[in-house]
Amino acid sequence: MGFDLESVAEATSGAIGALVSTTILYPLDTCKTKYQAEVRAHHQQKYRNISDVLWEAISTRQVLSLYQGLGTKNFQSFISQFMYFYGYSFFKRLYLEKSGNKTMGTKANLIIAAAAGACTVIVTQPLDTASSKMQTSEFGKSKGLWKTLSEGTWTEAFDGLGISLLLTSNPSIQYTVFDQLKQRLLRGQLSKRTGTESSPEALSAFSAFVLGAVSKCIASCLTYPAIRCKVMIQAAEEDEEGNKEAQNGSKKSKKTISGAFFAIWKKEGLLGFFKGLQAQILKTVLSSALLLMIKEKITKTTWVLLLALRRFFFLNKSRLKSA
Repeated sequence: MGFDLESVAEATSGAIGALVSTTILYPLDTCKTKYQAEVRAHHQQKYRNISDVLWEAISTRQVLSLYQGLGTKNFQSFISQFMYFYGYSFFKRLYLEKSGNKTMGTKANLIIAAAAGACTVIVTQPLDTASSKMQTSEFGKSKGLWKTLSEGTWTEAFDGLGISLLLTSNPSIQYTVFDQLKQRLLRGQLSKRTGTESSPEALSAFSAFVLGAVSKCIASCLTYPAIRCKVMIQAAEEDEEGNKEAQNGSKKSKKTISGAFFAIWKKEGLLGFFKGLQAQILKTVLSSALLLMIKEKITKTTWVLLLALRRFFFLNKSRLKSA
């Protein structure tokens, strides 16, 4: 089939799920990101925990600034999730057709998920960088998407690309674990319809939420040190007085993977690599669980709508040919 309806249905439902979950959890994401971006010795830390970020927004009457960069983040999430789910679904179907297997093993799942993730990261990296800069800016001082991107060079728009490619292992692990658990849960419930096109099987909302939470928790714990380094590399530069030359040298070194790792090790020690892990797990687990729950519930509806549209265009095409 030239037009892969199932892949489009998966991509559309996944992108809508990402849009909803990102919007709901965005204030938590902003607090988490600002907390992760700070690298200082313990006695110099501005934020002792994630609640300090929230209190700063409240005390300075900048509560709405918790949503700074939301438009960019939603735009990036929608595009990246659509591309990821389309690529993942398309490559998965292609693999199953070529191999003749009914299910996909863990190794093949990881490779396909990583390939889909790498393609997505390369395309959406400038949006991801801009979103991180907007989130980590001082409350009330965030700039728009175009201004954020235009102030830096084209190379700076791809800050953190290397570590972002490395982190494609995160969704690869997540969706592989989710897909394997889902297959086990749905085993024995395969469709018995013949002669008609059936929609893909879906989990219940509760099952999708639980499996999404478990799979993302596992992925986040395994990749967290790299996640924190990525936030540091993409963070907005601090606007502080005094010692500016030293700060500038520090900023430049933090723009590389090795520089970010060294800064954490020097100022915070081994435990610094896991600073904010609890907040990361809370946010990403809730986000992924919501995304996958919404995706599972609307996949069938999306499938039916796309199938109806395809038949509508097919009938119109047939009428035009016969006219």
